[in-house]
Amino acid sequence: MADGQLFAGAVTEAERLDWLRLIRSRRVGAVTFHRLIGEHGSAGAALAALPEIARAAGVEGYAVCPVEVAAAEVRAARQKGARMLCHGEAGYPVALMDLADAPPLLWAIGDVALLHRPMVAMVGARNASSLGVRMARRLAEGLAQAGQVVVSGLARGIDAEAHRAALATGTVAVMAGGVDVVYPAENAALHAEIAGAGCLVSEQPMGMEPQARHFPLRNRIVSGLARAVIVVEAAARSGSLITARTALDQGRDVMAVPGHPFDARASGCNMLIRDGATLVRGAQDVLEVIGAAMRLAEAPVPRPAPLPGPAPVQRSLKEMSVLHDMILSRLGPSPVAEDQLVRDLAITSAQLAPELLTLELDGRVLRQPGGLLSRAD
Repeated sequence: MADGQLFAGAVTEAERLDWLRLIRSRRVGAVTFHRLIGEHGSAGAALAALPEIARAAGVEGYAVCPVEVAAAEVRAARQKGARMLCHGEAGYPVALMDLADAPPLLWAIGDVALLHRPMVAMVGARNASSLGVRMARRLAEGLAQAGQVVVSGLARGIDAEAHRAALATGTVAVMAGGVDVVYPAENAALHAEIAGAGCLVSEQPMGMEPQARHFPLRNRIVSGLARAVIVVEAAARSGSLITARTALDQGRDVMAVPGHPFDARASGCNMLIRDGATLVRGAQDVLEVIGAAMRLAEAPVPRPAPLPGPAPVQRSLKEMSVLHDMILSRLGPSPVAEDQLVRDLAITSAQLAPELLTLELDGRVLRQPGGLLSRAD
């Protein structure tokens, strides 16, 4: 029986420790974790197989995460009052369950019941204008009064204001670093307030200081938890637009507050609206969209017969590693067009896309404007 199935019921401490050791092992990200569980049936079996898998992929001297390291993380979590939520168990957020890169586990501090209520994400500029801050506050208050939990990333600016406005009725902060690590330092009081009245979550180890590569990972959880993502203010190249793109990939609604064309902090929002995002003037605009979407989701819709075509390719972990090496060998510091990479590798875009996502989330590939890719290391 796979651990994902075991976590639907009673779970032993040994199983949880194996789960933690596997995700903390070197070169094991979320997508690789789920593939390992699928191939080997349990985290314990995957841990036993990893050194040989690594050796076959050309990685010598590979060692899995020691049990002592995982046990120390569990002790640190208990000291901070954090709870481990594992993919497949009852407390894990249902909204994340179907994502291919769903976090195998989350550390949570606070009211975990909030993770099972309807959620809307709000993101935006760190250097927000006074008008943007007022708009974020007004939106968050209106959505909270309508029963929505407001989820964001606890950054300065729009994120922090959205959390403050929804604190009394329900807010979830997704941390880029450890769930117990305050970042930025100016949000220390807000971090403590959310721990007491809301919910803090993170997939990173306890005590982990956030690094640049952690923020895109954090953003996919922010959007994944929510029914819709609202961008209040965002420059043309910003983390908020990465969140919006991730939300689209996850099938979430994307909405944006328009701004003046001369304000650089509004250029990203205006671009999103130009490209089809819902224009937001107030909470009612959001509620109308997500209300209609929820009614459609609840209505019984006959499933169409599947179109004829080839079945999706299921690669083993060794085959995936070889493909990753091929992708990285064709990338360098100079950006390359994604369609050129498809031609060079002689595979389809559908086959390339999930592997690029894995490498991007691992911090090994950078995605540039215009469909260009470059190597990060």
